Amino acid sequence: MTHESVKEYYGETLQSSADLQTNACCTAGDVPAHLKDVLGKIHDEVLAKYYGCGLIAPVALKGARILDLGSGSGRDVYALAGLVGESGHVVGVDMTDAQLDVARAHQDYHAQAFGYARPNTEFHKGYIEKLDELPLDAGTFDIIVSNCVLNLAMDKEAVLRGAYNLLKPGGEMYFSDVYADRRMPQELVNDKVLYGECLSGALYWNDFENMARRVGFHDPRLVEDRVLTIENREIEAKVGNIGFTSATYRLLKIDGLEPACEDYGQAVVYKGTIAECPNTFTLDKHHEIEAGKVFPVCGNTYRMLNESRFAAHFEFIGNWDTHYGLFGDCGGETPFDGPVEGDAATSGSCC
Repeated sequence: MTHESVKEYYGETLQSSADLQTNACCTAGDVPAHLKDVLGKIHDEVLAKYYGCGLIAPVALKGARILDLGSGSGRDVYALAGLVGESGHVVGVDMTDAQLDVARAHQDYHAQAFGYARPNTEFHKGYIEKLDELPLDAGTFDIIVSNCVLNLAMDKEAVLRGAYNLLKPGGEMYFSDVYADRRMPQELVNDKVLYGECLSGALYWNDFENMARRVGFHDPRLVEDRVLTIENREIEAKVGNIGFTSATYRLLKIDGLEPACEDYGQAVVYKGTIAECPNTFTLDKHHEIEAGKVFPVCGNTYRMLNESRFAAHFEFIGNWDTHYGLFGDCGGETPFDGPVEGDAATSGSCC
């Protein structure tokens, strides 16, 4: 598979989202309330050329500097532009001229729609595997998003490495993509339609998480996921028993996160001050934090909240003085059998 074949599929073969042959690149679920207003202001042509697999809009974005990898027609760039406000800035990167032409044609339109004096968006042509070749400074982005694009990349680890370098300390990569339940056979990877439909380029989920750790995102957090049903008999026959999932991950750039969730007796209290989620803040699939309630957390979660843009919205309880082992229901399991009452583990017998 090559960049040229992907550009041909998205620049020429697909003329609108109706031309997709599967539902892998289609959004499911309700639109969050805080997105409905901005989506209603996006130009019809931009929406028609949208091929993403999720709504990439984390919360607490006011004033943020955001980069969208594989921005396509600009739908997510413009949605985010409406959320960051006039003081924020959103940059899109894409390799397809046809998509970039659509996106750039509507910059003034969206600035006017959002009531801004000038556009707070920009678009660059380039490969997301080669972010270091673009006029983007390292360590300058608060958030990097990507919408069903990592699977299309030829070198996925290079994408993650480039994103890590461009983020500020405490910044996050928040993105949706398609994942497989096993490694993809090469004959499927070479199928242009399957690759273009976001299926045969999908990473095995465990390879993805290990890849993220290698580049510096030491504790990948799954935010949400849904099983993909292809709904195309010919393509279903090609992929056989391979299962696919559309998933949103949050990768935070925080040095020194531990490989497991460790317990230091810490807790947080969510203040309820993020406008989009006044009652409950969701860090990931396993951390839905109710406002006003003391919520025990592992050391990694404590740092993710304390060393990111979320810090102002939390109270932090505890320190690092005492370690209590693995954090229950989060940090995995000890490799040792548990003690039985009266045996050596509880009777004080020596080795």
